Order: sequence, then C-alpha cells, then structure tokens
Amino acid sequence: MNLTGKTAIVTGASSGFGRSTARMLKDAGVRVAGGARRTERLETEVALELDVTDPESSERFVAAAVEQLGGIDILINNAGLALGRAPFDESSEEDERTVFETDVRGLVRMTRLCLPHIRDEGHIVNLGSIAGRQAYEGAATYVAAKFAVRGFTYALREDLLGRPIRITTVDPGLAETEFSVVRFKGDQAKADAVYKGVDPLTPDDIADCIMFALTRPFHVNIDEIVVKAQAQSSGGRIIREP
Repeated sequence: MNLTGKTAIVTGASSGFGRSTARMLKDAGVRVAGGARRTERLETEVALELDVTDPESSERFVAAAVEQLGGIDILINNAGLALGRAPFDESSEEDERTVFETDVRGLVRMTRLCLPHIRDEGHIVNLGSIAGRQAYEGAATYVAAKFAVRGFTYALREDLLGRPIRITTVDPGLAETEFSVVRFKGDQAKADAVYKGVDPLTPDDIADCIMFALTRPFHVNIDEIVVKAQAQSSGGRIIREP
C-alpha cells in the first residue's frame, strides 16, 4: 500500500519508537501529527502537546490534529511507560496509577476519541510488549497493563469487524530507548545495565515493523508482530556476553 498523502497521529512522538515511526511515516509521504508532553522535541509537521492521562488534553489534541490534518488514516498508540522493577509488594499506589492511566486508559481514550475521524482503509497500531504475552518477575503492574493492551486490541478487532479499518499490535522485547531511564526514575546506571552485554533492538527496528504492517495490501491485516533481540527468548531470559 502506498502511504503517500495519508495522515497519521502518533502519540509519544518525542522519543523512542514514536519518534522513529513518525520520521519513517514522513519519509513515506504521510502528514503526521505528533503528540507529547515535551513538544520541543517533536519533529512532526503538526506538533501538539498531549498528555494521554488527561482527558481534556487528549480531547484538545485530537480536535486540533483533525482540524489541521483534515482527518485520520493512521493512529499509532505509542505512549506508554513502566515504573520500577521490584516485586509487587514493593510497588506503590502512585506508580500503579501512572502506569495504568498511561498504558491502558490513555490508549483506550485516544482510540475512542480518534475512531470517529478515522477514514475508510484506516489503520490502528497499538504498541504492546512481550510483557503482555508472558510475565516476568518484578514487573507485575507493567505486565498487567500490556496484557490489557493486547486484550483491548483483539476486542476492538471484533467490534470493528465489517468496518474498513485494520488493527495491529506490535509487541517489542528488549529495545534501547529512554524506557529504562523512565522505569528507573532517572537512574542512568541502572538503565545502562539493562542493555549491557547484549545487542538490543533499536527504535528503528520497531518502526520498520510498524511500516511493514501499514504497507501491506489492504485485504491483509497483520494481527500482531512479536519482535525480540536475537539474544532474548522471553521477558526474563536474556543471554549476555561477559
């Protein structure tokens, strides 16, 4: 499918998967509205402030994006995070709320707000995680959130069956982005240790998977893409070089 002239919304477009995806979409001739809290880091044609945990912010963003784009062909629900890497009994109510509000309610909210504006032959891509397929220790809240994303994606597929909209979930494994810095609340040493001794995925690797799903002939729906580093077999099992 040729994407030239289509329009897209990308949440969390200021870094990581969102930033790479927005750039690849632009290179493919797509007009992109990027949303993020750090608007100064956005490189999209339409750059707008967005906090997916805030209903009013989300509504303002969608209204402004639709006004400037004229409609939506592609929605990339990328905004998400994890907080902490400890047993569940050491977690906090505040962290749990932030993860669920961002990864689950934010994604659901943006989908609901955008759906009335998504044109025929549109496409929704939700960024999940291998954490939403197989649990690993020290990540109960994040695992629960990503299982919810996967469930919502398939439920949405059922509800929209018969409507000309494709739906895909992309589930990455270990990928080097700002994810770990956020997870460890700014502790760069802990974040760096996550990727030590392994060749992790990059944001471009994931964006490339998204572009693959978007560019298949319209009668082809890529339900899910699961992608891990070669040295990773599951969320908790990674072979590291000494």
